[in-house]
Amino acid sequence: MQKISEDSYLSEGRAELENNSRAHTFKGITEGIMETNITTDNLLERVLESGNLNKAYLQVYRNKGSHGVDEMQVESLKDYLRLHREVLIAELREGKYLPNPVRRVEIPKEPGKTRPLGIPTVVDRVIQQAISQVLSPIYEEQFSNYSFGFRPNKGAHTAIIACSQTITSGYHYAIDMDMERFFDTVNHSKLIEILSRTIKDGRLVSLIHKYLRAGVVVEEQFQETETGVPQGGPLSPLLSNIMLNELDHELTRRGHEFVRYADDIVILCKSKRGATRTMNSTIRFIEDTLFLKVNRDKTEVVRYNQIKFLGYSFYKTKGVVRFRLSKKTQRKVKRSLEGIVARNNSIGYDEIKSKLKSYIQGWVTYYRLADMKSFLKQVDEWLRRRIRMVIWKCWKRVRTKMKNLMKLGVSKNKAYEYANTRKKYWRISKSPILQTTITNKNLEKAGYITLSDYYQKVKS
Repeated sequence: MQKISEDSYLSEGRAELENNSRAHTFKGITEGIMETNITTDNLLERVLESGNLNKAYLQVYRNKGSHGVDEMQVESLKDYLRLHREVLIAELREGKYLPNPVRRVEIPKEPGKTRPLGIPTVVDRVIQQAISQVLSPIYEEQFSNYSFGFRPNKGAHTAIIACSQTITSGYHYAIDMDMERFFDTVNHSKLIEILSRTIKDGRLVSLIHKYLRAGVVVEEQFQETETGVPQGGPLSPLLSNIMLNELDHELTRRGHEFVRYADDIVILCKSKRGATRTMNSTIRFIEDTLFLKVNRDKTEVVRYNQIKFLGYSFYKTKGVVRFRLSKKTQRKVKRSLEGIVARNNSIGYDEIKSKLKSYIQGWVTYYRLADMKSFLKQVDEWLRRRIRMVIWKCWKRVRTKMKNLMKLGVSKNKAYEYANTRKKYWRISKSPILQTTITNKNLEKAGYITLSDYYQKVKS
């Protein structure tokens, strides 16, 4: 599961595949299976319904994604299911199916840190997706209105706006709660107990438990999973919400104002003293009742303008709460752009432009609520300088530099002088040699988009 904050906006949307000749359905797997009268105690039958499995298959096919431990790609899924449909369905019905362990991958989070993902096999992704589709409507009726992650018609922006509305109503102190490795520390027994309150079909509860205990393969070594919900599978977001729904209802019962997006929680209070008292009692509930861990070093009581929530922070002007980028977000965007426009990149101009466009559009779309016009202007100036540096390095030879400078209107003598300069790449990128030739207008004509221009576009 990808953490849905800016990451969900940075990935390009995929076209619907139902009418695509390559998108085969799951219907063949369930042909010949008799429909039964579905009751709330017979949820596994609903999971195995033809329409539900078909929908799950299409969703996994659309999402593509990497292979699991068996190295089967999504494109091979149809053929596998045709051959093994009867055995797969029978094993699921009889409780004999054993999920494969997930494949551990580490994705960059911040300098020196990574986030572990557990990638299930494509077959297990279909089964998990089918389970999620049946359970989600059931649990939606139980979920709190203050929970915004991985839910229909809710998202990061609605969570940010809800937080600002609570601050506006006079809640100027907040508990910035930091859950320590939440997805790795979920207590399986506690989660199964919570699931069993609603799911009365023991076969389905048992199947979910098997997924929790399936294990993980790290560098070709199998490791048991006695705790945790691996991020990366279709079922993980729902299970995380089910677990933390216990906290939502406890906070509501106590009369607290809060906003939660997955394991990011902000509890808002009217006084510092009240916030401190609430923080201590909430930590006790999380650790003693839910058996989760709180990072006490990072959990603190702060003023509203010190809140860091989903990459945003807040400030007031003329009595109105507005949004801005957190300091961490500002640093992160420059690191990401630096990785795309790197001097040692071996990719060509077209790929750089394509990656820049995809990243900038996704990033600006996610952070469009923030007031950041002046910040984007500074970043654009820095980004154009990096682009000039990369272009100058790609020209390499003196003869190539001279030829290209003359194409850009530089006289032959001046082009010869510029081409023979011994200045370093980064210094050259801000010199008149390139600023008067590879101008902002020329970069725009070449197809390089800027954050400021796209920000104005989405704001208008």
